[in-house]
Amino acid sequence: MSPRLVAAGQRIAARVGHVLEHHPKQITALLAAVLLGGGGGALAVASFGPDAAEVPVQLVTEAVQPLPLAAQIEALDLQALRLYRSDTVRGNDTVETLFARLGLVDAAAAAFVRNDPVFRTKVLGRNGRNLSAEADGQQALRKLVARWVADDSGTFRRLVIERGADGKLVSRVETAPLAATSRLGGGTIRSSLFGAVDDARIPDDIAVQMADLFGGRIDFHRGLRKGDQFRVVYESLEADGEPMRSGRVLSAEFTNAGRTHSAVWFQEAGRKGAYYSLDGKTLASQYLASPMEFSRVTSGFAMRMHPILQQMRAHLGVDYAAPTGTPVRVIGDGVVEFAGWQNGYGNVVHIKHSRSDTTIYAHLSRIDVRKGQQVSQSQRIGAVGATGWATGPHLHFEFRINGVHKDPLTIARNAEGVPLTAEARPAFEKLVATVRPKLAAAASLATTASAE
Repeated sequence: MSPRLVAAGQRIAARVGHVLEHHPKQITALLAAVLLGGGGGALAVASFGPDAAEVPVQLVTEAVQPLPLAAQIEALDLQALRLYRSDTVRGNDTVETLFARLGLVDAAAAAFVRNDPVFRTKVLGRNGRNLSAEADGQQALRKLVARWVADDSGTFRRLVIERGADGKLVSRVETAPLAATSRLGGGTIRSSLFGAVDDARIPDDIAVQMADLFGGRIDFHRGLRKGDQFRVVYESLEADGEPMRSGRVLSAEFTNAGRTHSAVWFQEAGRKGAYYSLDGKTLASQYLASPMEFSRVTSGFAMRMHPILQQMRAHLGVDYAAPTGTPVRVIGDGVVEFAGWQNGYGNVVHIKHSRSDTTIYAHLSRIDVRKGQQVSQSQRIGAVGATGWATGPHLHFEFRINGVHKDPLTIARNAEGVPLTAEARPAFEKLVATVRPKLAAAASLATTASAE
């Protein structure tokens, strides 16, 4: 071997030794991979197991104990199927149509319900009455419950018709308290306030309350704008978890023509509750903005052509267009000074509110109060009609101060209630802190409704 080849071999051996000395782990991993790869290839093509045909077959049998389900199955057999359904009464309903919607097929029960005096007088034909039914697997009636609010006592009536242990149907009437819960709502004005609350699935009564709340600052007859928004937190009075009627507006905001008005209900210790703006200014007014919950002004406080006398005369009141029978309410606390027929006024009611203030409600179709009776703000005193010198159904409303006629539409703006006291301010601020997040949540509902 030539010296040159020997020297080259020595140099290669030295380099390999150097690599092994400085990188032992990497070299080991490389060798393991090569060996395992080769071994895996060999295993892939080689089989060291016995031939399957030569493996002996052995039959193994073992007793299996069944699970103890018999008692459970028997208990399930004893449980009868129960079906539940709820609905509301419609004005043209019969017992048969109600049973059909409730999924009941029970002629004997239908006859019992039809002959029940309470069901016949308090439920059947009463639009909106709440009903719930329980039936068995054959759709026979087990229990029928009807609920309604009879008065303003804070309670509701519950008619229960159910099958007793002897299989016979019996009925009873119960009285239970309404439960108050709070609900949020919001909407955007597209055409009218009532259209917006309908879109937001808010009760009409809440719209009426908002109109009363902000009526001294917003002209709900002529001043609403498309795009105006409202947010409201209100009470829902429930019976057995079912909403029965709306309660009081707890807080609200109304944005009209770019300006936001707010209100929150607050009751100071030892005083009547009232509404205030979120910064503590009173919203309570001695007088409501209108004797109608919501209607259209057809003739204001101004000179006009008299519709019957056909000559220009001063119109010393405000006329509100409304169908005959629409409720008329007193705008403030007072005493009935006169109730009866009076020449061109027809059926008319005079209310004395103070030594100086008197209001007059004319052309009524019905009078619901009597002379000398004490009345409170918002109390119903009669209904719209066309009696006396009236060419059609409407309410003629006057406001007199010391016998002098004043424009009723300006009275509410100038008749503020009692302001918040300094002692009540901390409790009020604490309440407002809880109200703001709720109104913010209601605002998101108004924005969503607007986007839709």
